[in-house]
Amino acid sequence: MMIEILIGVALVGAFATFLAPNRIAGKLAFAISLIPAGLSLWMFSAFDGSGNALLGGDLAFESQAAWITLGAYDITWFVGLDGISLPLVVLTTILVTLAIVSSWTPIDDRESQFYGLVLFIEANLIGVFAALDFFLWFVFWEAVLIPMYLLIGIWGGPRRKYAAIKFFVYTNVASLLMFGAFIALVFGLGDSVTSFALPEITAAMAAGELGSFYGLDATTLASAVFVAMFVGFAVKVPIVPFHTWLPDAHVEAPTPASVLLAGVLLKMGTYALLRFNFTMFPTEIIEPFVLPIAAIAVISVIYGAMLALAQTDLKRIVAYSSVSSMGYVILGLIAFTQFGIGGATFQMVSHGLISGLMFMAVGVIYNATHTRMVTDMSGMADRMPVAVGILIAGAFGYMGLPLMSGFAAEFYIFFGAFESTFLEYAPIFTALAMFGIVVVAGYLLFAMQRAVFGPYNLETDYEVGRAPLHDVAPMFVLLGLIIVLGVAPELIFEMITDAVDPILDGGEL
Repeated sequence: MMIEILIGVALVGAFATFLAPNRIAGKLAFAISLIPAGLSLWMFSAFDGSGNALLGGDLAFESQAAWITLGAYDITWFVGLDGISLPLVVLTTILVTLAIVSSWTPIDDRESQFYGLVLFIEANLIGVFAALDFFLWFVFWEAVLIPMYLLIGIWGGPRRKYAAIKFFVYTNVASLLMFGAFIALVFGLGDSVTSFALPEITAAMAAGELGSFYGLDATTLASAVFVAMFVGFAVKVPIVPFHTWLPDAHVEAPTPASVLLAGVLLKMGTYALLRFNFTMFPTEIIEPFVLPIAAIAVISVIYGAMLALAQTDLKRIVAYSSVSSMGYVILGLIAFTQFGIGGATFQMVSHGLISGLMFMAVGVIYNATHTRMVTDMSGMADRMPVAVGILIAGAFGYMGLPLMSGFAAEFYIFFGAFESTFLEYAPIFTALAMFGIVVVAGYLLFAMQRAVFGPYNLETDYEVGRAPLHDVAPMFVLLGLIIVLGVAPELIFEMITDAVDPILDGGEL
């Protein structure tokens, strides 16, 4: 019942916060969010699962109950955690708590509604990472879109309506494509499945039960579904060329929404790719798409970094950095090795922490200066030494500084990709992706040099001083976690690889 408690507390807390007066909504939401955060950390310490959730693994905190019957198919409340999903649940609960604290300064309008939506997002994000019935999972998946649309559209910047609509249209169309493809897959499996339970569907796929569907033979159907689902999830990641909604959403979103968007919502796409495309489908279906996917991954790494290099808005720089970082995740997944897939999952957690830290730091600077343009400011380190120091530390984490989680994640991915036998020309793809680190260092150091060093100058009339404690405290927590995972990555990497190994054992060429 632990997963239900996490979701229930967040949902009840969301409605309680909606009804609370604005003056106490932020503190109430923070207090409520501490409960899922504390429980998820306890679940992490008490985790006793093993194997992969879709491949017959021993699930932790599993529960299952009948829900709906649709013709020949049973839809169940089926939740459980393995070594892939649990770290993402913990990441979600921690980031939500810290994002709420980071909201206390910038959010001063309709506060009860804002914090209620944040808690509602938390409940559904936990559901996305824990659900093991496709219909249930899709309900949570879609429910995340609505509050994020409102957070951007109501509390965002001058072009918030455009950004919110663009975000909703892109992600909703992608969801429809993915949903239709999966339903076609289920119908193609025929009588071999009687429910939408993901382990049952995965077992049927592994047993070769897929038949024809509307004139498509089994191989063609599986390939078409694989491509459609890949595109649907790629929009959510996002990777090139499906990334164009992301910078607009980040720039217009309030800082806490950007923290959640980059820190957790993007991980929904990579998590789904791992769960569905790279776990559910046999390798003979994946193999024809290996080179195109690897090419997309490398292009995303380099193109995203180049786009960031051309920006002068700090928020756009961090936003395009996410495109580049998610390219590394895709490369690790398609390498199809323990270190590749394990490193990709580790990168999901690492990037969630680092991107959350960067967006918080940019938000703190914006709160004081009312500008994000690197051309409008210099010498911020003189006036805001703590906030700027954390921003620089986060930038070094993005660049892969040793003893920070970004270094561990990229090392695992590069090591796994380089030794891959599944990916042809693996050393070349790995070398090209590694070049992205050079570009990352270039644009981050260039931005830091112009905005935070040198003589103090600000092209506005605002007085700049030290940030309040409640603005920098969440960043200290994130920086601490980044360093802890960089020094001791085995804290979660061993758990991750335990769930990754069955994917490889069942998918050897």
